[in-house]
Amino acid sequence: QVQLVESGGGLVQAGGSLRLSCAASGRTFASFAMGWFRRAPGKVREFVAAINWSGGTYYTASVKGRFTISRDNAKNTVYLQMTGLKPEDTAVYFCAADRSGSGDYYYSELPYDYWGQGTQVTVSS
Repeated sequence: QVQLVESGGGLVQAGGSLRLSCAASGRTFASFAMGWFRRAPGKVREFVAAINWSGGTYYTASVKGRFTISRDNAKNTVYLQMTGLKPEDTAVYFCAADRSGSGDYYYSELPYDYWGQGTQVTVSS
């Protein structure tokens, strides 16, 4: 069983930055694909970014150029660096792990086997 724990959320003004972290338990982290999703108030959870086992990255259009996903396999941690934050980025952010590692269908929740509890990000205007 893999446990994922997110941290780094908070309240920030529009235009500001935050870095989210997701620490994973277990010894097979390096083989996982990792994703970030978010759920805004009153909306369904949506894909934000993903990184496969070899470092390939994927982003939803609305965050491309502002957010950067990265991973540190030595620390079993995946990061989401968020810059140029907008009020519409306000959401609970979740990290997720896909054991297959490929990152195929990264935009869908279906491939992900493990989920964190989420961390709140609030962007004020």
